[in-house]
Amino acid sequence: MKPKIFPDHESMSQAAAAWLAQQIRQKPHTLLCLATGASPTRTYDLLAARHESSPNLFRRLRVLKLDEWGGLAMDDPATSEQHLQQHLVRPLQLGRRYTGFKSDPADPPRECKRVRNWLEHHGPIDICVLGLGTNGHLAFNEPAAFLQPQAHVARLSRTSLTHSMVKDSPVRPRYGLTMGMANILQARRVLLLVSGATKRPMLARLQTGQITSRFPASFLWLHAQALIFCDRAACSGGRQPNGLDHSRRGQRPR
Repeated sequence: MKPKIFPDHESMSQAAAAWLAQQIRQKPHTLLCLATGASPTRTYDLLAARHESSPNLFRRLRVLKLDEWGGLAMDDPATSEQHLQQHLVRPLQLGRRYTGFKSDPADPPRECKRVRNWLEHHGPIDICVLGLGTNGHLAFNEPAAFLQPQAHVARLSRTSLTHSMVKDSPVRPRYGLTMGMANILQARRVLLLVSGATKRPMLARLQTGQITSRFPASFLWLHAQALIFCDRAACSGGRQPNGLDHSRRGQRPR
């Protein structure tokens, strides 16, 4: 759980894309469960760029959408659906090897049951790529007295409703659809991408190791194969707690 620190968002994304490509190369039918948002987007673009020179690398790859804004049309540009379609699904030509929550289901609980059943038959997740919410949420597992283990309909926090994906959307999401904490923790590997100064307080809190449902990201301490990649802006002083800097060994942070 000690983060690997990179000079900036670009170098973090390059490292994340390279790591993911290596994992896919080792297991071609990898099932990725993917978050959306600013932190992982460049990583997805870099993976998509690899498809041009190495299309066979992704021929058996499977992708599952981590969460979705409920109450928006599937073609709404604010949805996680459109984000993943644009940056990864269409460039990698995934077709039926991609699945996820519908953003506008007639019956949201039934939609979550459908995704739970899909994962039961096609899982487990090999790698879950996550971002860190500014209130410590993972996906739409929001701070609460207890956390839901499986895919479920989530009540969105005020923090989530100010997310850059939807804050200017004319149609406001009414709820979230999300994988649960058990789904995330049962993934074989977890990659948490943290970028930007706004994430600095949450990353510092994560490093304390205090596990609480009021800070869902802290549950990653229970995962034996969780990695954190972050840029300098997300790390106070540009250092890890032990003073090591994985991006420039032997050099002092600037």
